[in-house]
Amino acid sequence: MGYKPRIVESPSVRLIELKSSSTAYFIVASVEVGNTTTKCILTATNLEDGKTRLINKTVTMTRDVRAPKPGEEIFGRTLSGVELTRQSIAELVRDTLLKSVEAANLDIKKDIHFVVRSTGVVAGFDAPEEVGEFIKALADGCLLAGVPPNRMTPPMSIFNMHEKFRKYTKLEQVVFDGAVASVTPPKGATGVEIVANEMEGELATAGIKEGAKWVDVDFRNPCISIDFGTTLDGRIIGQELPYARTIGNFCGYAGAIADALIKGTGKVDPQKGTALEVFQKMVLNTYGTELRNNSSAEFKLLSGISLGRFSTMFKGKEIKEYSQHIHQYIRIEKVPPNFKRYGSVPVNPKAAEEIGVLLIGCDVGVNGSDMDKLMALGAEINEKYGINFLFAVIDDVMARVVQRLVKVAQQYGLVFENTAIGVTGRAGITGNKPKLILKYLEEIGINNKIDEHVLFVDDGLARGAAVMARCMNSLGTPFNPLGGRSGGKCILAQRIKLQSGK
Repeated sequence: MGYKPRIVESPSVRLIELKSSSTAYFIVASVEVGNTTTKCILTATNLEDGKTRLINKTVTMTRDVRAPKPGEEIFGRTLSGVELTRQSIAELVRDTLLKSVEAANLDIKKDIHFVVRSTGVVAGFDAPEEVGEFIKALADGCLLAGVPPNRMTPPMSIFNMHEKFRKYTKLEQVVFDGAVASVTPPKGATGVEIVANEMEGELATAGIKEGAKWVDVDFRNPCISIDFGTTLDGRIIGQELPYARTIGNFCGYAGAIADALIKGTGKVDPQKGTALEVFQKMVLNTYGTELRNNSSAEFKLLSGISLGRFSTMFKGKEIKEYSQHIHQYIRIEKVPPNFKRYGSVPVNPKAAEEIGVLLIGCDVGVNGSDMDKLMALGAEINEKYGINFLFAVIDDVMARVVQRLVKVAQQYGLVFENTAIGVTGRAGITGNKPKLILKYLEEIGINNKIDEHVLFVDDGLARGAAVMARCMNSLGTPFNPLGGRSGGKCILAQRIKLQSGK
C-alpha cells in the first residue's frame, strides 16, 4: 500500500503578529545542549487554541564549545568525547540564547515569558543523578543571559504571573504537581532516576502531544514516544486517569548508529562527525535554490519524503541485505538488571523493575563496542554504491530500529489497541524513514489504519518545553486538552478532585 506519513512541521509566526494581535501569546525559550547540536528554539503558544508556533530557531554544534580552562572541573563529555565544564556549558547556553533572542528582535526580560532547559548529553556521566549538575550549568547560562530566575520556576500564585495571562490560567483551581500533559514521571522508591535522559523523554512526549494537534491525531494516553536524537529516549505511557503512569522507557543509541556508518566514509571527522551534516549538504546541493527562496521548505525537505528517491532508485534487495547485516550488531532488548549503562547511557534497571517500568535499550555491541564494525560497513557501502545508497540503507536501518523497539514493548504487553505512536528527532524523521517506519510497524500488527495512529514531529523537545512551561503555569485549554485518555474529555475536574483530597 502507499503510506502517507503524518508529518508535523512548525508553522511560524512573525514578530508583527505577536505585537499587534489581541490574542495572548505565551513565549517560551527552549534551550537544549545535545550530543550533536545545541539549540535555542523560541515558540509562541496561542492561549486561545493551545497551538504552538515557531518564532526562531538557533542551532550550533556542541563540539564547538570552548575547551576547559585551567582549574575548571570536567564533569561530563559528549558521545564523541568533547569535554565539558560547568562554566563552558553556561557560556555556550548564554551565547546561544542571546543569539536566538536577538535574531528574533525580542527583549529577553520583557518578551520571554518562560525558559525551559534540558540536555541529551548523558553518555559521559556515571549515574542518572549526575545529570542534575548539568541542569544547574544550563541554569547558570540562562541567568548569565539575563533571564530572571522566576521565569524558570512555577509561579507561587496568580499574582506572580503577567497580567495578560491571568484570565487563561487555572492556577487557582489546580497547581503544578509534576505531571506534564497528564503523565507522571517514573521514580524509584527512593526517588532515584531510572535513566539519565528522563527529562528529554518527558519533553519529547509532551512535544509530540502538542504536535499531534496540527494533524488531527489523538495522541493522548496511551501512547509511545520515540526521540531519535544522537541518543535514544522516549516513553511508553499507560491509560490511567487523571494521570497516566510511565510504564516504559527507551535508552541507548539512535542517531549515533547513522553517524557511525557515515564516519566510515571519510566524509566527516572520524570522531566528531555526524550523518546530519552530510545529509544537509545533500539537501542544499539538490534543493539550494528552493531553500533560499522558501524558508518553510527546509523542514519538508529534511523530514519529508522529498529525498525518498535516493532509496527508490536502487534495488531494494541490496538495501535490505545491508540493513539486516547491520542489525546483527544492534542489540534491542529489555535492559538486563545488572547493567549500569546501556548504549553508553547511565541506567538503573533494578529501580525500574521495582516500580514496574520496562526499560528498553538499543546498543551496538556492549556500550558501543561494535561501532567500528558499522564504520567498516559504511566504508564498504560508500565505496561500492556511493553516499546516496548509504543513506537509503540508513533509512531502512533506523526504521527497523523503531520496529524492534515497539516489538519489545508488544512482547511485554505494553501496546494497547488504542496506543498512538510518535517519532521525533533527526534519525527518525529525515529522508524516507517515515514511510518505512509505517511499513515495518504495520508488519508487526500496530493498528489497522497505521497512518492515522502514527505521526512524525519536528523539534519535539522544543515543543515539549512549551508544553511544560504551560503546565508549570497551569495554562491549559480544557476545550482542546493535551492530557487525559484517548477519545476522552478534559481531566481538569478530576485533577481538582485529586488535589483537594477528595
